[in-house]
Amino acid sequence: MDALDLARWQFGVTTVYHFLFVPLTIGLGIFVAGLQTAWHRTGKEHHLRLTRFFGKLFLINFAMGVVTGIVQEFQFGMNWSEYSTFVGDVFGAPLALEALLAFFLESTFLGLWIFGWERLPKRVHLACIWAAAIGSNISAYFILAANAWMKHPVGYQVVGGRARMTDLWAVLTNPTALAQVPHVVAASFVVAGGFVIAVSGYRITRERRPAAGENTTAPLGGNAAAGLGEDAAVPLARQTRGRAAARVPGDAAMWRGSLRAALVMTAIAGVVVAGTGDLSAQYMREQQPMKLASAEGLRHDTTGAPYSLVPGVEVPNLLSLLAAHDPGARIEGVEDIQRRYQAEFGPADYRPNIPVVYWSFRVMIGFGLSAVGLSLLGLWLTRRRRPAPAWFARACLFALPLPILAVIAGWLLSEIGRQPWTVQGELLTAASVSPGVSLGEVAISLTVFTLLYGALAVAEVRLLVRHVKAGPDPVPASPSPGLPGDADADAAHLTPTLMY
Repeated sequence: MDALDLARWQFGVTTVYHFLFVPLTIGLGIFVAGLQTAWHRTGKEHHLRLTRFFGKLFLINFAMGVVTGIVQEFQFGMNWSEYSTFVGDVFGAPLALEALLAFFLESTFLGLWIFGWERLPKRVHLACIWAAAIGSNISAYFILAANAWMKHPVGYQVVGGRARMTDLWAVLTNPTALAQVPHVVAASFVVAGGFVIAVSGYRITRERRPAAGENTTAPLGGNAAAGLGEDAAVPLARQTRGRAAARVPGDAAMWRGSLRAALVMTAIAGVVVAGTGDLSAQYMREQQPMKLASAEGLRHDTTGAPYSLVPGVEVPNLLSLLAAHDPGARIEGVEDIQRRYQAEFGPADYRPNIPVVYWSFRVMIGFGLSAVGLSLLGLWLTRRRRPAPAWFARACLFALPLPILAVIAGWLLSEIGRQPWTVQGELLTAASVSPGVSLGEVAISLTVFTLLYGALAVAEVRLLVRHVKAGPDPVPASPSPGLPGDADADAAHLTPTLMY
């Protein structure tokens, strides 16, 4: 093992960890904005309670995403200086636009949203969360455009061993980016939808569970009818305080509403993921044939290539149909591409880690389809105002890990499948690492980051679990639609209990 191997491990670990928060932030921000819009239009209190509740979870996740994302910038200089030197003139523009335009838009208006309750007019406050949510999606566009350039470099020329941008518009409208952006953003909505489904299912299950010490057969009202004297009723009333007393009438309907909204969002986003994934596969065939061949375990060029469900189980002609929309199309194979690349780029092994790429593709599709299938099943079970069955409410917990594992597998497919290139056809990964960084230095930083990220993961999970278990706070009164004016006392009372 050398410094290159550990540098790749470090970037992989930190990137996958950071990517846990990115899709949830992208999708959950829009979901929270939609909830607040519903409250603004209807004035119904349960929309406000859900806005505040999921807003807490959104902010926890957003903060963790910012903290873990900073590390990525440092690694470019520490472990990948040769890569940074080559791509810096191209990456400078989209990354600057992401930071100065998208991230500043997102963070500024998110701050106004956090501290603007009861201080801003309702419409202005609503506009703040929409601006922050849209900023997250714009930020994703610039980052994914830069990433797409690594897979299909356009709008540049190599001068003095460095890639010089010649056409910013070509970089930002790279066809690979135009397919990748909606695919990743839609997958982010599936992740956020799965998160809300899991939380809603858990809360529905808790609402149906009898509180500790609660008498489910004899109501407290009417001691004579219950057969209880006044002295016996007092201890029983004390037993039912706490969890049962904290329940708010109508919470079951509220959680059913959030569940239905998340089921719809997940189902629609799943259709978009499938459609854009089909488009991405067509570009992959043209621009990264080695990745496509590795994802399918196709060894040799094949006309009418079969699709491999699992090793040994194939569907004839399906790969050609999916990748080229022609069941008789010719698909290139790994070994034949290897020979052609050696003739074009020189002696080297241009094959990625085929088992990882092959199984990542199947995990992505299998878990993604499972999450979407769960959402379609939920929509059917809760149709016509029917409550979610108890077994389905418990099954909703699976909606949390399924899409997360799917997007992680998709990211591994995308990045490992490009190896051994960091920039397809231009820069090899082996030539991208910092020459002055030793194996020991990378090992130390990898250890530190792994331990630090482990501690952050524990803190993140504990915060999320604590807030989900606590549930939304009751809203004592609907916030005023205008500025606080002489109601500063009310604002001071409401804002701290809000969540932030």
